[in-house]
Amino acid sequence: EQLVESGGGLVQSGGSLRLSCTASGSFLSITTMGWYRQTPGEQRELVATISNSGEPNYAASVKGRFTVSRDNVRNSVYLQMNSLKPEDTAVYFCYATFYYGLGNPIDSWGQGTQVTVLS
Repeated sequence: EQLVESGGGLVQSGGSLRLSCTASGSFLSITTMGWYRQTPGEQRELVATISNSGEPNYAASVKGRFTVSRDNVRNSVYLQMNSLKPEDTAVYFCYATFYYGLGNPIDSWGQGTQVTVLS
């Protein structure tokens, strides 16, 4: 399986960006999808996840500013980021849990996309 992200970039404080991630491969289904982020020297942290039924979960730091959504037909997850702040600057990683029908589900990560918010 593979997760390919797009949509990162440079934006002024208060601006918006939309991240996209599409999964491909020979899986039966995808359970949780979402986004994490990481800055140099820090642990990767949760940004937002969404279940296959569409129930979202947000980190407190982004609640009310970011919206996670998914398209189960396209095996895609999106992150709409509004009111961006310099502290949102990080590499953002797409995440998905793949189910193959037998055995345990497998977690996978995208390659990461840089988001830089200028003050």
